[in-house]
Amino acid sequence: MTAASHHPLSRQLLQLILDDRTSDRFVCELIWQRLGYAPADGAEGADCAAQGPPPWRASSATPSDWAEPYPLAPPLIAERPPSVRLTRSIPAAHKQLLKQQLGFAGYRIGELFPRRTRRATAVNWLLADLAERGEPLAECGPLPPLLDPPADPATGHPIDRPC
Repeated sequence: MTAASHHPLSRQLLQLILDDRTSDRFVCELIWQRLGYAPADGAEGADCAAQGPPPWRASSATPSDWAEPYPLAPPLIAERPPSVRLTRSIPAAHKQLLKQQLGFAGYRIGELFPRRTRRATAVNWLLADLAERGEPLAECGPLPPLLDPPADPATGHPIDRPC
C-alpha cells in the first residue's frame, strides 16, 4: 500500500483522536494501513455486525516484526501487548513529537485510562511515521464521522465494544 492510499493525517484529526471523538477502530485502521495490513473483503470502515467486523490481514508490505506475531491486525487500543509493541517501534528521535507538534502535555489525573493512553501512543506513532517518511503534517484534512466523547472513557464508544 502506498502512502498516497493512506487516509490523510492532519493536526485537526490527530487532536480529535486525542479528544476521543473517533472510534478506536478508526484509529487502528490509520495505523494498520501504514503497517501494510490490508482489509479483508469489505473490512475497511466496517461497522460491528453480529459476527464482528472482518479482519485486516498482514500483506507482503507488513514488516515481519508485525506480521509474524500478528498475522491479523492487532487491536492496538483494546489490548496492552500490541500497544507496547507500537510504543517500542517509535524511533527515539520521535518519542516527543506528540508534545512538540501538538503541544500535548498528557491527560489529567481524572482522564487517565489505559485506552486513552493507548490513543495518545497511536497519535505519537502516526506523527513518527510521518516524520520517518519526510511528510509534513497538514493543519486540516478529511475527517471520519465524529463521535461524542464516550460517557465512560474506560470502556470507550459503544461501537468499539465487542459485539
